[in-house]
Amino acid sequence: MAKVLVVDDDPAIRQLLSDVLELDGHEVHVAVDGADGVRAFASLRPDFVVLDVMMPHLDGYGVLRSIRVEAASAVPVLLLTAAPDCAARGRESGASYYLAKPFTADEVLFLIDGVLGHETPIADVRAAVDVARGRGYSGYS
Repeated sequence: MAKVLVVDDDPAIRQLLSDVLELDGHEVHVAVDGADGVRAFASLRPDFVVLDVMMPHLDGYGVLRSIRVEAASAVPVLLLTAAPDCAARGRESGASYYLAKPFTADEVLFLIDGVLGHETPIADVRAAVDVARGRGYSGYS
């Protein structure tokens, strides 16, 4: 399927997204902060980026600026944020989409699969979310 880069300083969110996206068939790479995200983007050239806004050292807007200006890339970027003013600033910065925290894993899956033209059966999405939340399914718990 697609190569997805997840950039988030929260280890729980990185793990959840990584697990769910891998179970959905995507090749997932993670970055632990903005600077790591810029380096990972340059070397990986992913098909989709999931990017937290509020991170130490280099925030998501700085990473997004690097993607759009320095790398001259139009790759779809999903901003994840708890900040209420993200929609306008994200659009001005070149974000393709945004989701407010808290979000659900299936919202992320539906968005990414929709953007990339992949369809995931609803049962598979629910199974992936259950596994990512540690519930397992049919013998995998």
